[in-house]
Amino acid sequence: MKHAVLISLLTLLAASASAQDRIYRCGNEYTNTVPAGRAKDCKLIEGGNVTVVPGTRPGGTTGSGNAVVTAPAGAPKVNSTEQKARDADARAILESELAKAEAKLAELQAEYNNGEPEKQGGEARNYQKYLDRVAALKESIARTESDIAGIKRELARLK
Repeated sequence: MKHAVLISLLTLLAASASAQDRIYRCGNEYTNTVPAGRAKDCKLIEGGNVTVVPGTRPGGTTGSGNAVVTAPAGAPKVNSTEQKARDADARAILESELAKAEAKLAELQAEYNNGEPEKQGGEARNYQKYLDRVAALKESIARTESDIAGIKRELARLK
């Protein structure tokens, strides 16, 4: 007797959990009831349950669509002279990094010698070593040029 009651309760629970009203999609909105004015825009969804998870809303935006960035509530305030000093320090660091990168690029280009660097050590006997070194130099030059472009973008952003 207990088993029969338990089985009937489980069957009832499973049926009620799997039974779901008809679901309609009206544009980007899912609903169980079709509004009278939108009946022609709504389509019946078949073949499974629909789970809708609401997304988060973005914070305040400016007129251009860019998000407004604000400091957290407990963040310390920085006065304008201190901020100008920080900006000057950042600019000085970027300028020194740019000088280092440009010096490295000049060194790599001199070693690369327009795609014909001088052979070193065992490269005279093993041509593949030479080709590998030439390819590595070419990649280093491209990477350094990319670094220089990035540093220049950052400097332009600080202006």
